Amino acid sequence: MPSILERDFKNTFTENFPGDKSGDLSPRQTPGFLYSKALPTPVREPSLLAWSNELANDLAIDIPESAEALGVFAGNTVTSSMYPYAACYAGHQFGNWAGQLGDGRAITLGEWENEGKLWELQLKGAGPTPYSRRADGRAVLRSSVREYLMSEAMFYLGVPTTRALSLVATGEPILRDMFYNGNAAYEQGAIVMRVAPSFLRFGNYEILAARNEISNLKNLINWTIDKHTPHLIGPYKTYDWFKEIVEKTATMVVEWMRIGFVHGVMNTDNMSILGLTIDFGPYSFLDDYDPNFTPNTTDLPGRRYAYGNQPYIAHWNLIRLANAIVPAVEAQEPIVEALNAFKDIYSDKYNQMMSNKLGLDNNQPDDAILYVDFENMLRDIKPDMTIFYQLLISLPYEIADEIALQNHFITSFYEDLTPEQSLKLFDVIFKYKQRLALNKISIEDSKEKMKLANPRFILRNYMLHAAIEDLENGEGELFVKLQEALKEPYSNKFDEYFTKRPDWAKKKAGCSMLSCSS
Repeated sequence: MPSILERDFKNTFTENFPGDKSGDLSPRQTPGFLYSKALPTPVREPSLLAWSNELANDLAIDIPESAEALGVFAGNTVTSSMYPYAACYAGHQFGNWAGQLGDGRAITLGEWENEGKLWELQLKGAGPTPYSRRADGRAVLRSSVREYLMSEAMFYLGVPTTRALSLVATGEPILRDMFYNGNAAYEQGAIVMRVAPSFLRFGNYEILAARNEISNLKNLINWTIDKHTPHLIGPYKTYDWFKEIVEKTATMVVEWMRIGFVHGVMNTDNMSILGLTIDFGPYSFLDDYDPNFTPNTTDLPGRRYAYGNQPYIAHWNLIRLANAIVPAVEAQEPIVEALNAFKDIYSDKYNQMMSNKLGLDNNQPDDAILYVDFENMLRDIKPDMTIFYQLLISLPYEIADEIALQNHFITSFYEDLTPEQSLKLFDVIFKYKQRLALNKISIEDSKEKMKLANPRFILRNYMLHAAIEDLENGEGELFVKLQEALKEPYSNKFDEYFTKRPDWAKKKAGCSMLSCSS
């Protein structure tokens, strides 16, 4: 495979839209521009901590062997064909209009072409941009490890996502106040190279509508459609494009709900126009099943971005995107129709997902009632979501006793069940077994459906925290092992991690609640 130094980059975005080409990195508003030129700031002692061989093979990029090649992934080397830039966008943050935001610590180097497909290669943590405001544009090892590992974990879980190719330590300390409480401390710096067909987000369109730059808005919409959905043609392609965004967004969130993933900061500037999971910050998987759980300290006490709210927030965000698009179309009725279809689209996808998780042969009308009963039961008894569904796969069909049933699921409980909880579990499982009896597929096929829909390994926050602490202390064994385990989330090969969150991690900083600090 070629070195990243041996092939020219393409720059279709910067060639098609107006940008601030001054290279000035001072914070400022950039009206009329969709991006600003932003050269990465070199670092002192870059070292490669992680490399995704599988993604590298897809891209046909060889692992960096020279200091110059490694420099690309550290922001120290910019080749002649690259045009590094930071995108300008806006967003609604925690429900409020935030105005201009932009790539404050992400710099896109350009587009890498392989087998006719273009991939944007972006450095996160490579220094300040005009959109960094008062920040330094850097990222710490803590957040970079989390982004690198979870990007790849989501890919192997089958969830639409951006990817991560490399993780580089910078050799430079970064001052951070992890919980914004006045306790700033120096942490190790790192840079992730993120990869996606596009990093465009809802906010890229919102900023243009807010500034009444309708010509730029129309051009961006048409360019996005032509590049990423070229099958959409004709006078109605913008409406069809928005319909696809609605469907892709619904698909993404259903996949989050399937695996118990909580994004933590679903601002419109963190919503991908391609329906990809983007911007891995204060995320978490559910341990005990709790629809009201949010991992983000900034999201308290309102819990706007809690696990159970994610589909509603996705719809709310789509409404914000629709408002941005309306000035660029002749009629708003088709946009409104597409928006109104979200709930039915999401419901259909969710019901099919639950059918797969429960091993049902198809989706029958009455199954939706069972899914609601199942969710209410899980909400009440709060078992470990991942372990509970794995135990459901191995549930003996002959179990008909309440105590025996409770004992079967006992390793998923964080607390002993009350008699009322035990009865609720028995009642719902009894209904579930009645429904299974109507299946027109074999028991073996039913269990196979469940195995494909229910992960056995997930990157729990306490695992990530332990790996980060080890790396900060110069030890990488757990980090390496997690990189291997995340590639096989549906197998039992890494069952040493098939265990509940330990008690010590329940309230430990970085294991339960996190912040946006990175």
